[in-house]
Amino acid sequence: MAIKIYIDQGHNPQNPNAGAEGNGLREQDITYKIGVELANLINANPNLEARLSRPTAQTQLGTSNASSLAARVNNANSWGANYFISLHTNASTMPSASGVEGYVYALDTSAAELSEDIVENLTEATGLRNRGIFARPSLYVLRKTAMPATLIELGYITNAGDAALMNENPQLFARGIYNGILEYLNLR
Repeated sequence: MAIKIYIDQGHNPQNPNAGAEGNGLREQDITYKIGVELANLINANPNLEARLSRPTAQTQLGTSNASSLAARVNNANSWGANYFISLHTNASTMPSASGVEGYVYALDTSAAELSEDIVENLTEATGLRNRGIFARPSLYVLRKTAMPATLIELGYITNAGDAALMNENPQLFARGIYNGILEYLNLR
């Protein structure tokens, strides 16, 4: 039986729960593209199966920020996902801020190991800085999932270099995440 990986493409195409913006780009568009590329890689592997939170660019989840987050978690939980990966872009008032980060409910867990493998492989694939793994138990998608979950900040949408790389090379980010998943699952 295939290992089920739920890919949450952070944010909705429009409010409620629209994402950050920077350098003429929108977070929800970047996470959508990278998520689709990642799902294609995962679904091509007979050992794995992926499901997307937003199967189309227009998919709108929930009617509020809270119901959008709940829809993502409930979909993953009811599907019986083995792992939950939420994709996001970071933002900062400092345009020089750059790099990849991972968030988990708690450190010293299987989710933290997965997040670490993903972040390491993402930084290897993209050349972006590894900013580390952090515990964020307040994040709904990490707190309410019934499986190991990680939220990945792919890069800074407010950094011109990070933003261009994410927008122009979604397959590079998908490959880095995919390689991290394979490493974590010992399938490499």
